[in-house]
Amino acid sequence: MKLNYKRTFLIGLAFLSICAFWQMYDNVIPLILKKTFGLDSVISGVIMAADNVCALFLLPLFGSISDRTSTRFGRRMPFIMIGTAMAVVFMEFLPMLDNSYFAKPAQYKITLFVICLGGLLISMGTYRSPAVALMPDVTPKPLRSKANAVINLMGAVGGAIYLVIAGLLYSKSRTASLAHVDYTNLFLIVAALMVISVLVLFFTTDENKLHGELLDYEAAHPEENLTEDDGSGDAVLPPDVKKSLAFILVSISLWFIGYNAVTTWFTTYASEMWGMALGQSSMCLTIGTAGAIVSYIPVGMIASRIGRKKTIIAGCILLAACFASGFVVTLITSEFTPALYVMFALVGVAWAAINVNSLPMVVEMCKGSDIGKFTGYYYTFSMAAQVFTPIASGWLIDHIGYKALFPYSALFVLAALCTMTLVKHGDSRPEAAKGLEALDVDMD
Repeated sequence: MKLNYKRTFLIGLAFLSICAFWQMYDNVIPLILKKTFGLDSVISGVIMAADNVCALFLLPLFGSISDRTSTRFGRRMPFIMIGTAMAVVFMEFLPMLDNSYFAKPAQYKITLFVICLGGLLISMGTYRSPAVALMPDVTPKPLRSKANAVINLMGAVGGAIYLVIAGLLYSKSRTASLAHVDYTNLFLIVAALMVISVLVLFFTTDENKLHGELLDYEAAHPEENLTEDDGSGDAVLPPDVKKSLAFILVSISLWFIGYNAVTTWFTTYASEMWGMALGQSSMCLTIGTAGAIVSYIPVGMIASRIGRKKTIIAGCILLAACFASGFVVTLITSEFTPALYVMFALVGVAWAAINVNSLPMVVEMCKGSDIGKFTGYYYTFSMAAQVFTPIASGWLIDHIGYKALFPYSALFVLAALCTMTLVKHGDSRPEAAKGLEALDVDMD
């Protein structure tokens, strides 16, 4: 039994479009909120946290609704197509309102911007879970790790595509003399990427046929029941495993708090502290993404030899050191330095070491029938952290200054390092994998 890589890459187009959108959202929306509308960092942070608040409710809701949906196009495809169409419509209003407010400020334009932003976040929330669920819907369980590696890689490519586009369109030479930056072309290009991606997915993937083939396969290969219960039908974990689960979930929240603060505020931080244009700061993030992509396979090989826990701990140490060095660079110079490119390349390596291995450790602790529930634990803790950190870091920026950003992130990553040392389970050591298999993470 072999994974159909071509089909999996096509399924990954939905995730590619989602990641390209969120990369743009995290980079550009804070600049509009602060530079055009003049909102303070706390209010901007609350708005930036809204997507994660929505995700906490919308992702399980629409994932469950799509489970019960049946159409001639499939269970997930209608949500992907309609959600993308709605998102594209709402997102194109944002640069229009941004430009209109700059030309003639009016309070109602800010209100309309927030309303469109809310519609956009709801639209994205309606199809994110169905898009993720499409892969396991058409992939046999033994192959889902390999398939998820491809999906994750497609997501990284989507983010990188956006960053390259932003770097080319909004370099410092193009924007330095502008009183206001017009992001219309950027939004149009990302919208086109989203539409093309889902159209290719729609016309090349027969969801009902593929899901039917999967059901036939599972009927011929019934899964061994690994669930143990306490007599009530509920699976239970030994106390020591529960403790490890709790510590790794806390660790996940802590390193997401540190990492997401930098990804949320870096474009604004770079503009304020180093006078960098969006193109320069986007290039730093592009290099970080590239560092993660090229690190996936080596990280998988390292984890197979020394274990997931040690690999994650090494990633935490490196990530905290990178954030600390960002603070040092801020103290040394008020201008852009190429050393930031090196720093962000290492940030990408560190984040790959952490992110590739953390979810497998969580699901390693559960029974086979509970993988979906434990994956839900992972996303609940990671998204809750991303709700908290834009607000908390925004408050610090307003009351202490931008220099607080990198120490804030470094301290939370170090805290994650401490709790990670207390995790005693989930550290299986499989044989070294090759190629794309080294990227394996479960996402049922």
